[in-house]
Amino acid sequence: MTRDQHAAFLAHLDRHKALLYKVANAYCPRRENRGDLIQDIVLELWRAWPRYDGRAAVSTWMYRIAVNVAISAFRGEGRRIRDALPIEEFGLDLAAADRMLDAEGDDLRALYQLIARLDEVNRALILLYLEGYGQDEIADMLGISASNVATRVNRIKQRLQRDYAASEESP
Repeated sequence: MTRDQHAAFLAHLDRHKALLYKVANAYCPRRENRGDLIQDIVLELWRAWPRYDGRAAVSTWMYRIAVNVAISAFRGEGRRIRDALPIEEFGLDLAAADRMLDAEGDDLRALYQLIARLDEVNRALILLYLEGYGQDEIADMLGISASNVATRVNRIKQRLQRDYAASEESP
């Protein structure tokens, strides 16, 4: 990788690090696991960077990789790289991920807790939906049909509404 490619990667990583934090927060309720997941995501992004072809927005490409790494890690299929560079080497800060989660309002934190109860694919799907991605983009990222995305989003929204209402009723 050339010095310019390396610099471009770091610039994009810095610009879009919040999406890494969101994915890590959604898949890892424990802080120490979030650091590992962010490190794994950055490693996969780094490995894939030379193959990025610009057909999708960088943020979309990064989100797709981040979600796929998170799903693999959640399923226990991911390879754990323990001798990789610390995430701080890439300008990422685990404390910033915590601050981002802490800065969310109570309702948003409650929503993320409910999302954490979903299976890994539905969790990825609703996160992408909440980030404003369209059905076709989500379908492409997750490898399912756009109509399946629409159906699942509606079912997930209904489930989250029911779960939220139930949590409000219980003391």
